[in-house]
Amino acid sequence: MSIIPEKRLKAAIGFIFVTAVLDIVAMGIIIPVLPQLIEEFVGSNARAGIINGLFVALWAGMQFVASPIIGSLSDQYGRRPVILISCAGLAIDYVLMALAPNLWWLALGRIVAGITSSSFTTIYAYMADITAPEKRARAYGLIGAAFSGGFVLGPVIGGFLGDYDPRAPFWAAAAMSGIAFFYGLVILPESLPREKRMKFSWRRANPVGAMVLLGRHRELSGLAGVTFLLHFSHHVFSAVFVLYAQFRYGWGPKEVGMLLAMVGLLDMATQGLVVGPVTKALGDRKTMLLGLFGGTIGMALMGWAPVGWAFVAAMLPNALWGLAMPTLQSLMTRQVSESEQGQLQGATMSVASIAGVASPLFFGWIYSLSVGGGFEPLADWLGAHGLGLIDAFVHAPGLAFYLSAIVLVLAFVAAFITARRAERAETSSVDAARRP
Repeated sequence: MSIIPEKRLKAAIGFIFVTAVLDIVAMGIIIPVLPQLIEEFVGSNARAGIINGLFVALWAGMQFVASPIIGSLSDQYGRRPVILISCAGLAIDYVLMALAPNLWWLALGRIVAGITSSSFTTIYAYMADITAPEKRARAYGLIGAAFSGGFVLGPVIGGFLGDYDPRAPFWAAAAMSGIAFFYGLVILPESLPREKRMKFSWRRANPVGAMVLLGRHRELSGLAGVTFLLHFSHHVFSAVFVLYAQFRYGWGPKEVGMLLAMVGLLDMATQGLVVGPVTKALGDRKTMLLGLFGGTIGMALMGWAPVGWAFVAAMLPNALWGLAMPTLQSLMTRQVSESEQGQLQGATMSVASIAGVASPLFFGWIYSLSVGGGFEPLADWLGAHGLGLIDAFVHAPGLAFYLSAIVLVLAFVAAFITARRAERAETSSVDAARRP
């Protein structure tokens, strides 16, 4: 499985974990201050909100384009150089944004960040290289826990530094990415042997070409569809959570920050501590389905919650959501060869990026309509036909969360059908290989 000596393997896994934390902390640090910096340039809070949304879409769009390229490059040249170059690129990018004299400079920084952060595809491919298939769910859970931990620490650090200077968080982010680069330069060994590498091809590396890999097998394309639905549903938080919490419960920045930290901690605990034992007991498919079921219940309860404590309580079943992504990724890696792991992760990241562009726009629009009107003609028609319950659902302030839960129901159904087929196909191929 791995060409790395056992004594260096633990150090390599440690580096991947630390790098994931540092990269996500660096990204999270700038969350509280980036809109403020944009507002300084445009001089308008309302216009800053629009531009910040465009910057989010720009970042996700660059990930969509760059992820399959980064993944395919790592399939040819190895994981180590791609990860190191990305760490260095992120450090340079944060310096660029710290020095930004105007909005266009800042936009360039977002473009570079979208490209360099696409190295997450290579981090997952690295873990696939060094981990046996039956242990990948736990390994991906650890990476997911690192991401969650980074998102807990990042905004807190960024908010503290931002009070001192709006540009200070960018310098801190640059320092963290620089530390990750020099740390990896010394510690990180290569994980992909030369005989298992695949020559780079633009046919495979462009986003459309990468999707060909996902469409090669019915099971893989089905799991990719589950990935899209999972990411689409999850972006309800980035789209409407802050506005929803303020509108319905009167929560300010302090309460929202504490709740986001709690979400991150629960997710970190689920992916870091729970995924391994549960997958060992239930297997990847059943664990994934359990995670999707818990997420569905949690989202529905969040939309219903009439008071703040009920919303907080809904976070507990919703935390089971953390079981779904690592097991889904584990099932997908089993459908391709070792030489295609980078391409697979790039294609998967592209799918997630499409959801990252479309979902915030959709849920933002739904939330605006549900609390600010816009459904009046529909409401009049429903009332005239005695469909008051449907009208109440449409005008519920938690409508975005209800729809997110419905998306997860679709993901559950698709996962139930596709994952069972994938496991059967894998079992059949193993039995065929054992026959004399």
